[in-house]
Amino acid sequence: MSDRFFGAFGLALAIFYAYAASQIQESFLSDTVGPKAFPYIVAAIFGGASAYIALRPDPEPVWPPLGRLVEIGAAVIVLMLYAQVLPEIGFVFATAFAAAYLSWRLGSGLLSSVIAGVSISVGIYIVFHLILGLSLARGPFGF
Repeated sequence: MSDRFFGAFGLALAIFYAYAASQIQESFLSDTVGPKAFPYIVAAIFGGASAYIALRPDPEPVWPPLGRLVEIGAAVIVLMLYAQVLPEIGFVFATAFAAAYLSWRLGSGLLSSVIAGVSISVGIYIVFHLILGLSLARGPFGF
């Protein structure tokens, strides 16, 4: 029964996500695909997976213990905070903090997590901003 509830909740979330994507304003300079294509693809995949879970539930689902659910909730909160502070402190710092925390919670040591967070952040910045020329959120130091 819990799988059906989880699948139905995911399907409702996918529908809401598709509706939110439909509200994206298109500019006259957009490419042939447009800014709505990727969110629609994500909504379709998420909705299909959720519908599958709701229609073909596991007979004996095994849910993680409460401690693991709290860690998942903390990861969700970190990602929500990431979205909030990204425009304020910039891509490099926000991504470094989020990646370091998530790496640490996945089992890395503290120093390894910090190194991974900084490496991931700088690596993505180099590829997307410096090589591909895409615009990323600038922080107080201009990067």
